[in-house]
Amino acid sequence: MIEILHKEDCCGCEACRQCCPHKCISMKKDEEGFLYPITDKTKCVECGLCERVCPVLNPYDEHLPISISAFTHSDESIRMNSSSGGFFTKIAAAIIEQGGVVFGVCFDDEWRVVHTYIDKKEKLSLLQGSKYVQSSIGDSYINAKRFLQDGVPVLFTGTSCQIAGLKRFLRKDYDLLYTMDVICHGVPSPLVWKDYLHSILSVSDIESISFRNKSTGWKNFSFAIRGKDNSILVEPFTRNLFMKGFLNNFFLRPSCYNCPSKKGKANSDFTVGDFWGVDKKHPELDDDKGISVVLINTTKGDVLYKSCGIEKKQVSYSDVVEHNRAMVASPYKEWYNTLFWYGFANKGVEAIDWLLNIKYKASKLKRLYYKIVVFYLRKFR
Repeated sequence: MIEILHKEDCCGCEACRQCCPHKCISMKKDEEGFLYPITDKTKCVECGLCERVCPVLNPYDEHLPISISAFTHSDESIRMNSSSGGFFTKIAAAIIEQGGVVFGVCFDDEWRVVHTYIDKKEKLSLLQGSKYVQSSIGDSYINAKRFLQDGVPVLFTGTSCQIAGLKRFLRKDYDLLYTMDVICHGVPSPLVWKDYLHSILSVSDIESISFRNKSTGWKNFSFAIRGKDNSILVEPFTRNLFMKGFLNNFFLRPSCYNCPSKKGKANSDFTVGDFWGVDKKHPELDDDKGISVVLINTTKGDVLYKSCGIEKKQVSYSDVVEHNRAMVASPYKEWYNTLFWYGFANKGVEAIDWLLNIKYKASKLKRLYYKIVVFYLRKFR
């Protein structure tokens, strides 16, 4: 049976809960706002299925992509409403045209981040754009399997660990299944996200949220919230409180610091993200409106890519990974990161600036220490 002794050993994909034939696994939220499986031992028959579908216990092998391409959507409005170049929307539209369904992440009525599925192009905008919070996966794996068994094409998108969890849950390959994971920095706490939103505006008064608003450019994107009264908050990501905490790794899921699904271990058909560094490596492709980098990982993915009539703009793996370290490396957990949850319990989201101040002072002390060491080394050598 699944028993989580160390939180870093669970990525929260919920494959174990969804696969349990006796429904004896439930998910419980911890004090950091992340869900972990709890097994009802009175119902468990110890069949071991939950352990077999766990992507942490059973990781896929590392592998390099078949090819890598840069992509920008030809529809300017789609591109501007996408986090990068709009590749997800292009492939998702193709699947829907085949009579298929697309699984992805949207906001619910209370602006929580949840997985859902759509079967109409008009609803694709719900799934567009990055949402930097761990999504609630719900019964998405179960629903995807039902569609596949009914002969319906499925595109399933999510973080690397969610895709690995889906593939382990299914336990067999489906010709009609296409998967796409995102180059992931790590998933922030839904609890911190909820607290942050409440510090800004009542959720009932929010009209829209964008983590990657391009009104200030793609590279210098902004975080934006629009209220129903047409009020709007637009802050550069370097100044927004939530984004500062996220990018400093203060409230990521513990498993993210040692991600089990980096380096192609999601076993997905596509891996997609921002082509950071394109202005240095391929400046002719950069207009600061967003460009996707697409890792085509399987022959099936390559066939779908070509069938969409997309011109391949080949780029090298080394050019991409140089400015996209999240492809191959987990975020580093600094000593001061563990202080965040102490601060959060007492200060709420204000703990972000409190901890940033500690980090700044610590870095100044560190620089002073090295200056003193260098001074004495030179003096007495």
